[in-house]
Amino acid sequence: MEYQGVLRKMMTELGSPVQYYLQLENDFLNVNQLLNKTLDISFVKYECLNCHLDKPIFRQGFCKSCFFEIPQAADWIMRPELSTAHLGKEDRDLEYEKKAQLQPHIVYLANSSNVKVGVTRKSQIPTRWIDQGAHEAIEIVEVPNRYLAGITEIALKEYVSDKTNWRKMLTNDITDVDLLKEKEKLAVYIPEEAKPYYLENHSKETNIEFPVLQYPTKVKSLNLSKTPNFSGVLKGIKGQYVIFEDNTVFNIRSSEGYYIRLNLG
Repeated sequence: MEYQGVLRKMMTELGSPVQYYLQLENDFLNVNQLLNKTLDISFVKYECLNCHLDKPIFRQGFCKSCFFEIPQAADWIMRPELSTAHLGKEDRDLEYEKKAQLQPHIVYLANSSNVKVGVTRKSQIPTRWIDQGAHEAIEIVEVPNRYLAGITEIALKEYVSDKTNWRKMLTNDITDVDLLKEKEKLAVYIPEEAKPYYLENHSKETNIEFPVLQYPTKVKSLNLSKTPNFSGVLKGIKGQYVIFEDNTVFNIRSSEGYYIRLNLG
């Protein structure tokens, strides 16, 4: 069977284990069903997720010109503390920014390779945790806008990491942590503006199981720009990575905007 289309991050559904789906040009694939099958991946061309032109992808699935122009790639995406829609102040497109920023956001703790603090829209729970390969996570505060989430994350990352070690996550070099205790320790460091939104009575950890038959022992990362053709037996899916029998891993999310041909052996 042959499929083709531009890569976008896999869609997910929380279950035991997580179910992964890949939307290509004319097909919707359940990636879990491809475990133990040989996948042949060929890079065909680039296709910017915004302008759809065959231009090299710069970041986040966008070509360089789109990345520096469209609101979907503005600095506040990666740095929520820079959000200004709550002040009525435009960055690139105030209407878009109001929709994205003026909605409930969650500051959370997630454990993938280590305990980290992060921010996401409430509507992205638990998707965000799955995308990060977290095997456990807990919510800390629920605030009404992205700015408050951003300043809370800034305050808390003085005491806990805001980064994931993706190699440790993929080799399953993990340690279970009592996230409720970690959350309670951090509560005193929440900024005054966000303290009223502390989720004191929300103490349940979410545990996540990933569909992995074999973890890599030493991670080798596949870059389609450097290796346009690859073949391997799929052994697992974790975060936004697919894991192959030969220890190769392929990050679907960081390859957004790559148009590929996929053959199943």
